[in-house]
Amino acid sequence: MAEHIVSSYDTDLQDLRRRISEMGGIAEKMLVDSIAALVRRDMPLAQNVIASDMRLDVLQREVEESAILTIARRQPLAVDLRETISAIRVSSDVERIGDLAKNIAKRALAIGGQFQPQKIVVGVQHMSDLVLGQLKDVLDAYAQQDTAKALDVWQRDGAIDALYTSLFRELLTYMMEDPRNISFCTHLLFCAKNIERIGDHTTNIAETVHYLVTGETLAIDRPKNDRSIDATVAGE
Repeated sequence: MAEHIVSSYDTDLQDLRRRISEMGGIAEKMLVDSIAALVRRDMPLAQNVIASDMRLDVLQREVEESAILTIARRQPLAVDLRETISAIRVSSDVERIGDLAKNIAKRALAIGGQFQPQKIVVGVQHMSDLVLGQLKDVLDAYAQQDTAKALDVWQRDGAIDALYTSLFRELLTYMMEDPRNISFCTHLLFCAKNIERIGDHTTNIAETVHYLVTGETLAIDRPKNDRSIDATVAGE
């Protein structure tokens, strides 16, 4: 990007980008570790994920406060204003991703030593791998201001929804087959939903990247393939 006449304004923007980059790294690690804690029943790792969320919250507040001060001091226009506003939006989505990863870690602690059907756990891990790929790609798209990469992430979200619906149906089946599975499967349902919501937040960031670069919102509806409500009705 072109440098501004007021060099301190460039410093402000660079500082926002640096904080968001740090947030993205923390959120990625929290997601990876929360799933590892769930799969391996690693309670100390789950506790570390929960503790990591505090740093993410601090960074999100710093981004928001810094962006507001930048707007007040510099009164930016056009793309400069969009970048400052986008920093607030992206930091909010990344902070929520951290919250959802923390929720998964809490579920890992709650499940503890309960019986875990390996097939279902592997399905949750596969879903998280896809979402992690979206998260990495959309953070790169934001750093590079790459609308094509952002749109690719946005379009991939439908596959996450479809996988979540499949897991939802399978978990319902386990619960109906054996009531002893209800507690464990309920926790896994929440984990799968948290992962699906992380995918939604990556598409939010993708939309923000599009807005940042073009100044326009996407004019088409987001692809959605979550049919879990249909599965619930069918089960009933």
